[in-house]
Amino acid sequence: MQHNQTGGQSYQTPPQMITTKDALYLNDMLSWNLLAMKKSHFLAEHCQDAELKAELDKCGQMHQRHYEQILTHLNANQSPQNQTYM
Repeated sequence: MQHNQTGGQSYQTPPQMITTKDALYLNDMLSWNLLAMKKSHFLAEHCQDAELKAELDKCGQMHQRHYEQILTHLNANQSPQNQTYM
């Protein structure tokens, strides 16, 4: 664990256990990325401009990768007796 310039703590790897507040924030992050992914996909489907459509698709894919990364980190750090359901 390291201290950053603002006095807070930063981790090189996710901690094995997280607080309830952290779990709620992670749930929010999943929701935000899922919503952004859905909106990007919807807009890309309805877009007539090929260049803009491609950018919207890239944006949606980026949010999908972020969503999957968060899930991967959560699943990798959960043991059967230490699961938090969101």
